[in-house]
Amino acid sequence: MQGSLKKVQDMKRYKGSGNVGVYAYDVVPNGIILQFVDGSKYLYDSSAPGKTHIREMLRLAEKGQGLTTYINQHVRGNYKTRLN
Repeated sequence: MQGSLKKVQDMKRYKGSGNVGVYAYDVVPNGIILQFVDGSKYLYDSSAPGKTHIREMLRLAEKGQGLTTYINQHVRGNYKTRLN
């Protein structure tokens, strides 16, 4: 887990960011770390919310569109751990 904790500047800025939702992300083995505009960071991986959701979250993160909506509709609180 130690290697998963990164500073914001090391994370990739999510292009779809506005005033709400996902601010930045980082791809990690078997998952993704998301930082939200309120500063909170969460690890999502193959155990929570699962491989299917992780694949879609990674696709949307790279696309820069739809990730916040996807999380709100399909994932919500189903994350591996809160990092801060």
